[in-house]
Parts: sequence; C-alpha cells; structure tokens
Amino acid sequence: MGLNVYLELQFHDPASSPSRIHLHSHYFYSFNRTNSVLTKLLLASPNSPLQYPMQGFTVRPLTSTPIPGMVHSLQLYATTTITPTLTVESNNLLFLNVLLAQVSYQSTVYHVNTGDLGRCLQNGLMKFTFDRIEVNSYVTITTKTFLRYEQLKVLVNSIRMFYDNISIIIADDSFEPQKMTGEHIQHYIMPPAQGWFAGRNLAVSQVTTKYFLWVDDDFVFTKDTKIEQLVEVMEAVPELDLGGTVHGAQFYFSLIYDEGNDKEGGCLYRRSREKYHHLPGHPQCVMVSGVINFFLARTDAVQRVGFDPKLQRVAHSEFFMDGLGSLMVASCNHVSIGHQQKNGKSGLYSKYRHPSNSDQEFKYQLHFFKNNLKCILFG
Repeated sequence: MGLNVYLELQFHDPASSPSRIHLHSHYFYSFNRTNSVLTKLLLASPNSPLQYPMQGFTVRPLTSTPIPGMVHSLQLYATTTITPTLTVESNNLLFLNVLLAQVSYQSTVYHVNTGDLGRCLQNGLMKFTFDRIEVNSYVTITTKTFLRYEQLKVLVNSIRMFYDNISIIIADDSFEPQKMTGEHIQHYIMPPAQGWFAGRNLAVSQVTTKYFLWVDDDFVFTKDTKIEQLVEVMEAVPELDLGGTVHGAQFYFSLIYDEGNDKEGGCLYRRSREKYHHLPGHPQCVMVSGVINFFLARTDAVQRVGFDPKLQRVAHSEFFMDGLGSLMVASCNHVSIGHQQKNGKSGLYSKYRHPSNSDQEFKYQLHFFKNNLKCILFG
C-alpha cells in the first residue's frame, strides 16, 4: 500500500545559465497486494547529471519519506529545484550530495486509486442539481432488517414523505418474515439469521442504479435527509463514497496501514474521529477512511469490495478495512438522517444483536489471516 512517485527531469542550456535541474513529482496511488516488476526500485544513472528513482519508490500518503538514491555527478556550480517549494544549491559537490540525500517526498492531498499525473485537485468543480425524478434514476435505498418490522415500517413511511417513487431494497433474515408491500419496494427473504453482511451483499447485489444509499432499519428520514445534495458532491468528485450524519452527530474514523513484511505481516491502526482534510471545493465534507451506517456509495465500487458474509454480527469498520486502498470516503455534515427512539427489544433480538466473545475472537482471527496482519490497534 502506498504512493508511487514518478520523477521528471528538465534541463536548461548550460551555456546560457548555471546548470539547473527541475525535479517534478507525478504520483498515483497503488494498493495492490501483489507485486509487479514496477515495484522494483530503479535509479537513473548520475550522468544525467542527477541520479533519481524512476520507479519502485513507494511512500505512505501524507507521510514524509526520503527519496532514495538522490546524487549529483557534475563538479560545477549547481542549483537543484524541486517544484514548487524547495531549492538546493551549492558549488561543492560533496555538500550538495549530502543535502540531496536528505530530500524527502510528502503528498499534501489524501486521494486513492488515481492515475492522474500532476496535481490531483481539480479547480472549478462543476455543480449539478437534481430534482426528485432524477434522484430516483440515480439512487436506490438499501437496508437490512431482522426482527424489527415496527422500525422498518417507520423508516419506509418516512422515505415516502420525501421521495415518493425512489426504489427501496430490503434484505430480511427474520425467523418469521412479514410481507413488506408497496410500489418500488423489493423485499428479499433470506434464510434465518444469516447476518448483517450477508444481507448487505444481497441488497447491494440487486441495485441497478449508479448509487445506493445505505440506511439502518431504525433510521428515519427528516427534512435534512436531502439525497440530491450528496449526489451533487458524488457527481463532482469521481471515485468518492460519502457519509452523512445520524441524529446530528458526525461519526468517522481513519485507517493507517503499516505494511510490514511477508513473514510477520503488517499493522492496522483505526483512529476514531480522525480526518485527513476537507474535500476540496466542498468544505462541508472531510476526507476519512470510514463512516457510520448512513452513506451514499457508488454501486460498482462497493460491489468490487463486497461484504464478508463470514462476519454476521460484529461488522462495520471491517467493510472499510477491506476497502482500504480502493474506496475513497468522505463524511459530510450538510445531509443528516434521524434515529428512531429506542424501544424495548425482544429477548430473541437482543440475543442476536449483542455478539459473544467467540464472535469477537473469530472476527480478529479472520482479519489477521485474510489481511496478513500481526496487529490491529484501536484509538
């Protein structure tokens, strides 16, 4: 996991000015777990006259990393400019090489899975507006339910107060299913107690629109649940998945992966309420790694990651862990959804709602094995 940095050299005519080398950094993210020939570090020879890495240089996003192999070979007055902030100059070759060995690269923008050269940011992002009919063609609402039909009916009724014709997909693994009827409702009955992620997989697999909005079955739409405002952001920023706020509270977290080595594995750090920076052009949104159970997502991107059906009752952050490196996530505070008041739940529901210690142990065993980890830390 990391950031591959590509370097480009430009030379001025030495007859007209002192030798000046412009070092530009072009970058894209690569999070493949498999190795390729491009991961091998190759250095351009210093007769260029600057030696520099041509491929295989990987750094963690937003982390300063020394650029390997940076040396100068000519015995002359030289000025090295690393666009746009750093100039290194000396008439002493040895001293210049000492300085070059200390040069590091650090990205300033958190992005993921992009092949853009140069700057990732786009200025003057276009704004799109959608009326309710357009939202219906762009978004499907999905949810998973289990023994909570009273709450589910409140959710559906609240959706219909604001979006008459939007499609709703329900995955249901209750023991005694109750039929959910109505226009633009697809109710899928599963074998009993298959679990949350199996239900998510089923619901999302049936989505045919570009986006889906994930909601829990005990949420409730309000006047602040404006799906079209999330769609506007998604359309303006390619490859982005979004989160909103639940009952006025904004929940998000960041994930940091330390790759380690093949023998011992790496470490994964989950940090609550830690963000990267604001989404350029959208100050109401911040870049994060994961959000709460209310988010608008690109259907094809989430289908590629999938929800591990082995995780039945202890799963949420785990989806974003599996999607680390392929999903780009933001949390936005300008779109909110409500949460129904907690009512007394049946003993059967509580039994399945609260996982046992064995469920927690299995979850960690799965993650350690599947992701080749030696540690998972929460903070």
